[in-house]
Amino acid sequence: MAASLAPSLLVAMPDLADPNFKRTVVLLVHHDADGTVGLVLNRKSDLSASDLCETLDVEWRGDPDWCVSWGGPVQPNTGWVVAAGEALADVSDATCFADDLYFAGSLDALRRVADETPGQLRLFLGYAGWGPGQLETEIAAGAWVVAPLDRSALFGIPEEELWSHAWQLLGIDPATIVSTPGVH
Repeated sequence: MAASLAPSLLVAMPDLADPNFKRTVVLLVHHDADGTVGLVLNRKSDLSASDLCETLDVEWRGDPDWCVSWGGPVQPNTGWVVAAGEALADVSDATCFADDLYFAGSLDALRRVADETPGQLRLFLGYAGWGPGQLETEIAAGAWVVAPLDRSALFGIPEEELWSHAWQLLGIDPATIVSTPGVH
Protein backbone atom coordinates (compact mmCIF):
# COMPACT_ATOMS: atom_id res chain seq x y z
CA MET A 1 0.00 0.00 0.00
CA ALA A 2 1.13 3.55 -0.70
CA ALA A 3 1.85 6.00 2.09
CA SER A 4 -0.98 7.01 4.35
CA LEU A 5 -3.26 9.78 3.10
CA ALA A 6 -3.85 10.91 6.69
CA PRO A 7 -3.59 13.56 7.87
CA SER A 8 -4.97 15.52 4.96
CA LEU A 9 -8.11 17.08 3.56
CA LEU A 10 -10.25 15.12 1.17
CA VAL A 11 -12.07 17.48 -1.18
CA ALA A 12 -15.17 16.43 -3.11
CA MET A 13 -14.94 16.97 -6.85
CA PRO A 14 -17.51 19.48 -8.16
CA ASP A 15 -19.64 16.78 -9.78
CA LEU A 16 -19.70 14.35 -6.83
CA ALA A 17 -23.44 13.74 -6.60
CA ASP A 18 -23.68 11.69 -3.39
CA PRO A 19 -25.80 13.95 -1.14
CA ASN A 20 -23.74 12.90 1.90
CA PHE A 21 -20.59 14.32 0.34
CA LYS A 22 -21.57 16.95 -2.23
CA ARG A 23 -19.15 19.91 -1.88
CA THR A 24 -17.66 18.53 1.32
CA VAL A 25 -14.21 18.71 2.82
CA VAL A 26 -13.28 15.71 4.96
CA LEU A 27 -10.50 15.69 7.53
CA LEU A 28 -8.74 12.34 7.17
CA VAL A 29 -7.56 11.29 10.63
CA HIS A 30 -6.73 7.65 9.84
CA HIS A 31 -5.79 5.79 6.66
CA ASP A 32 -4.10 2.42 6.31
CA ALA A 33 -4.58 -0.97 4.62
CA ASP A 34 -7.59 -1.66 6.87
CA GLY A 35 -9.53 1.45 5.83
CA THR A 36 -10.00 5.16 6.30
CA VAL A 37 -11.70 7.36 8.89
CA GLY A 38 -12.56 10.99 8.32
CA LEU A 39 -14.78 13.78 9.59
CA VAL A 40 -16.80 16.07 7.35
CA LEU A 41 -15.70 19.59 8.25
CA ASN A 42 -18.32 21.68 6.51
CA ARG A 43 -21.71 20.36 7.62
CA LYS A 44 -23.38 21.61 10.78
CA SER A 45 -25.83 19.59 12.77
CA ASP A 46 -28.85 21.07 14.52
CA LEU A 47 -27.32 20.29 17.91
CA SER A 48 -25.42 22.63 20.20
CA ALA A 49 -22.58 21.38 22.39
CA SER A 50 -24.54 22.32 25.51
CA ASP A 51 -27.58 20.29 24.36
CA LEU A 52 -25.38 17.33 23.47
CA CYS A 53 -23.63 17.44 26.82
CA GLU A 54 -26.93 17.77 28.68
CA THR A 55 -28.16 14.49 27.14
CA LEU A 56 -24.97 12.80 28.40
CA ASP A 57 -25.09 14.35 31.87
CA VAL A 58 -21.91 16.35 31.18
CA GLU A 59 -21.64 20.00 32.15
CA TRP A 60 -20.67 22.19 29.17
CA ARG A 61 -18.81 25.30 30.37
CA GLY A 62 -18.06 26.74 26.94
CA ASP A 63 -20.16 28.91 24.64
CA PRO A 64 -23.74 27.55 24.96
CA ASP A 65 -24.28 28.01 21.20
CA TRP A 66 -21.15 26.07 20.18
CA CYS A 67 -22.28 23.98 17.21
CA VAL A 68 -21.70 20.25 16.81
CA SER A 69 -20.80 19.31 13.23
CA TRP A 70 -22.14 16.38 11.21
CA GLY A 71 -19.05 14.21 10.84
CA GLY A 72 -20.50 11.77 8.34
CA PRO A 73 -23.12 9.11 7.72
CA VAL A 74 -21.45 6.28 9.69
CA GLN A 75 -22.68 5.77 13.26
CA PRO A 76 -24.39 9.19 13.49
CA ASN A 77 -25.06 8.71 17.21
CA THR A 78 -21.36 8.51 18.09
CA GLY A 79 -19.42 11.60 19.09
CA TRP A 80 -15.91 12.69 18.15
CA VAL A 81 -13.63 15.43 19.42
CA VAL A 82 -10.80 17.12 17.53
CA ALA A 83 -8.69 19.54 19.56
CA ALA A 84 -5.36 21.32 19.26
CA GLY A 85 -2.90 21.65 22.08
CA GLU A 86 -2.72 19.64 25.25
CA ALA A 87 -6.45 19.34 26.01
CA LEU A 88 -6.61 15.69 24.91
CA ALA A 89 -2.92 14.77 25.15
CA ASP A 90 -3.37 12.51 28.17
CA VAL A 91 -6.83 11.13 27.37
CA SER A 92 -6.36 7.37 26.95
CA ASP A 93 -8.15 6.96 23.62
CA ALA A 94 -6.87 10.19 22.01
CA THR A 95 -4.75 9.81 18.90
CA CYS A 96 -2.30 12.49 17.86
CA PHE A 97 -2.82 12.60 14.09
CA ALA A 98 -0.70 15.67 13.27
CA ASP A 99 1.64 17.88 15.29
CA ASP A 100 -0.48 18.83 18.33
CA LEU A 101 -3.85 17.82 16.83
CA TYR A 102 -5.75 15.09 18.66
CA PHE A 103 -8.77 12.97 17.76
CA ALA A 104 -10.85 11.01 20.30
CA GLY A 105 -14.26 9.42 20.60
CA SER A 106 -14.74 8.86 24.30
CA LEU A 107 -16.93 10.38 26.95
CA ASP A 108 -13.69 11.17 28.83
CA ALA A 109 -12.55 13.32 25.90
CA LEU A 110 -15.89 15.15 25.81
CA ARG A 111 -15.79 15.72 29.58
CA ARG A 112 -12.30 17.16 29.30
CA VAL A 113 -13.17 19.73 26.62
CA ALA A 114 -16.58 20.49 28.15
CA ASP A 115 -14.94 21.39 31.45
CA GLU A 116 -12.23 23.59 29.93
CA THR A 117 -12.91 24.41 26.29
CA PRO A 118 -9.67 24.70 24.32
CA GLY A 119 -9.26 27.54 21.84
CA GLN A 120 -9.19 25.16 18.88
CA LEU A 121 -11.91 22.56 19.16
CA ARG A 122 -14.39 20.74 16.91
CA LEU A 123 -17.16 18.36 17.99
CA PHE A 124 -18.75 15.89 15.57
CA LEU A 125 -21.55 13.34 15.43
CA GLY A 126 -20.89 10.44 13.07
CA TYR A 127 -17.94 9.94 10.78
CA ALA A 128 -17.04 9.12 7.19
CA GLY A 129 -15.52 5.70 6.69
CA TRP A 130 -14.12 3.70 3.81
CA GLY A 131 -13.20 0.01 3.77
CA PRO A 132 -9.85 -1.35 2.58
CA GLY A 133 -8.98 0.15 -0.80
CA GLN A 134 -12.37 1.88 -1.17
CA LEU A 135 -11.11 5.44 -0.89
CA GLU A 136 -8.25 4.80 -3.31
CA THR A 137 -10.80 3.46 -5.82
CA GLU A 138 -12.99 6.56 -5.39
CA ILE A 139 -9.99 8.87 -5.86
CA ALA A 140 -8.94 6.99 -9.00
CA ALA A 141 -12.53 7.26 -10.31
CA GLY A 142 -12.35 11.05 -9.98
CA ALA A 143 -14.66 11.55 -6.98
CA TRP A 144 -12.11 13.18 -4.66
CA VAL A 145 -8.86 15.10 -4.61
CA VAL A 146 -6.45 15.17 -1.66
CA ALA A 147 -5.28 18.52 -0.28
CA PRO A 148 -2.72 19.19 2.44
CA LEU A 149 -3.91 19.51 6.01
CA ASP A 150 -4.55 23.15 6.80
CA ARG A 151 -5.24 24.24 10.40
CA SER A 152 -7.34 27.18 9.26
CA ALA A 153 -9.63 24.69 7.49
CA LEU A 154 -10.14 22.93 10.81
CA PHE A 155 -10.63 25.92 13.05
CA GLY A 156 -10.80 29.21 11.17
CA ILE A 157 -12.66 29.09 7.87
CA PRO A 158 -16.47 29.37 7.98
CA GLU A 159 -18.12 26.12 6.91
CA GLU A 160 -19.84 27.70 3.91
CA GLU A 161 -16.45 28.87 2.55
CA LEU A 162 -14.43 25.75 3.31
CA TRP A 163 -14.91 23.85 0.04
CA SER A 164 -13.69 26.84 -2.01
CA HIS A 165 -10.84 27.39 0.48
CA ALA A 166 -9.67 23.79 0.05
CA TRP A 167 -9.49 24.27 -3.74
CA GLN A 168 -7.53 27.48 -3.20
CA LEU A 169 -4.99 25.48 -1.15
CA LEU A 170 -4.41 23.48 -4.34
CA GLY A 171 -4.25 26.60 -6.51
CA ILE A 172 -7.29 25.45 -8.51
CA ASP A 173 -10.51 27.19 -9.46
CA PRO A 174 -13.16 24.43 -9.16
CA ALA A 175 -15.14 26.02 -12.01
CA THR A 176 -12.31 25.03 -14.39
CA ILE A 177 -12.30 21.34 -13.45
CA VAL A 178 -13.35 18.65 -15.86
CA SER A 179 -13.73 15.49 -13.81
CA THR A 180 -12.05 12.44 -15.31
CA PRO A 181 -10.94 9.12 -13.88
CA GLY A 182 -7.34 8.94 -12.75
CA VAL A 183 -5.20 9.96 -9.84
CA HIS A 184 -5.52 13.67 -9.04
